[in-house]
Amino acid sequence: MHRVSRRHFMQTAAVGSAALAAGPTVVSAREKPVLLGGTPVRTQSWPKWPEWRREWEPKILEILRSGRWWRGRGDHVEEFEKAYAELIGTKRCLATASGTTALLVCMHVLGVDAGDEVIVSPFTFIASYNSILLSKALPVFADTDPETWTINPQDIESRITDRTKAIMPVHIYGLPCDMQPINTIAKTHNLAVIEDACQAWLAEYQGAKCGNLGDLGCFSFQNSKHLPTGEGGAITGNDDSIMDRCHSFHNCGRAYGSSSGERQYFTRGSNRRMQQIQATMLIQQIDKLKKETATRQQNADYLSAQLRNVAGIQPAKVPENATAVWHLFPVRYHSESFSGLPIDKFIQALNSEGIPCGRGYHEQYFDGLIDEAINSRGYKRLFSDQRLKAYRDSLNDLKGNKLVCETTVAFPQTVLLGKKEDMDDIVDAIAKIQKNSDEIKKA
Repeated sequence: MHRVSRRHFMQTAAVGSAALAAGPTVVSAREKPVLLGGTPVRTQSWPKWPEWRREWEPKILEILRSGRWWRGRGDHVEEFEKAYAELIGTKRCLATASGTTALLVCMHVLGVDAGDEVIVSPFTFIASYNSILLSKALPVFADTDPETWTINPQDIESRITDRTKAIMPVHIYGLPCDMQPINTIAKTHNLAVIEDACQAWLAEYQGAKCGNLGDLGCFSFQNSKHLPTGEGGAITGNDDSIMDRCHSFHNCGRAYGSSSGERQYFTRGSNRRMQQIQATMLIQQIDKLKKETATRQQNADYLSAQLRNVAGIQPAKVPENATAVWHLFPVRYHSESFSGLPIDKFIQALNSEGIPCGRGYHEQYFDGLIDEAINSRGYKRLFSDQRLKAYRDSLNDLKGNKLVCETTVAFPQTVLLGKKEDMDDIVDAIAKIQKNSDEIKKA
């Protein structure tokens, strides 16, 4: 593959393309994009996910042969809980069956009940919505900040009503929310703060890790996550009485810790327990998580710096004194800098160049689940017709989220596990598409 200098590319690039920073070279402007019959920028594969290592197998086999598979017959889950609490910097951790179950436990223990409202980001995985809906509460969306992809703190206070019980900031893609104003609002209105940190392992904000910034934090260890075990989750917190209640609720309502002197089943509960094998898989990956997080951060910093010099490509803004961990690496795509090339065509062109990417979350509140909930018999008992209509109408006011949904292009975290030269391939492919965007659009 022929390459020319960045300076030469700038001299031959189409008018309107921004000058790219010195550093990586780019694909020759003479070379055609794959969609126009050219050759791809990249033919090498990217790191696969998840990764399994044979040295992890002996401990797994030991558990299988022991027959002590559930947490009541062994200490591996407890061992992981101690290790993960230390990792996040919290006093306690409770391992759960999934990130969704972690959210559901927190909802119950912090008093979110039928007829309540919870303020949450609309740009998130659907589990954030579902955990609120399954608590028979109303997920009230504060708009998304188009620069950060996270909840806009300035839009929260106007959403608070006499029914509001909690705020759920979502550190989506491993991008920390701006927690200081969120916590200030919560304290002013006596609201619980439940961090959805399901994609934010080791992300930090003002010296503390996500999951240690609210009343409780929730994590996911699903197959795609940076710390994976197929399924699995965790709750982190610093209040022993709250964490004891979380333990009881996730274990069928059995008394635990500060409630040990009470009757065995003193509270409602459900089975949200993690298995021993899952815990053992997680423990053995913690050091790997630390190393790979540093690699992702280094590559994301480099890639962001390069892409900020490309017209029409807008990387995420991270709050001051915060560090992201990049479960996905999102950018906003501005088609006017690419001859009006539609975003789906841009994504197709990048994929054809060997650069994996896709769309971000869409406006999921229009998919039907919200309408199903508010039209149900239960919700009509809990909320007035006037409130439900006003709530449904308010979904059309989420202009920031609509913009983010329409313009996000997201790269998988595995691309950030490569080398600096691999980040150059991403920049090169974008530059190549931008140079030929008018022709690609017509093709």
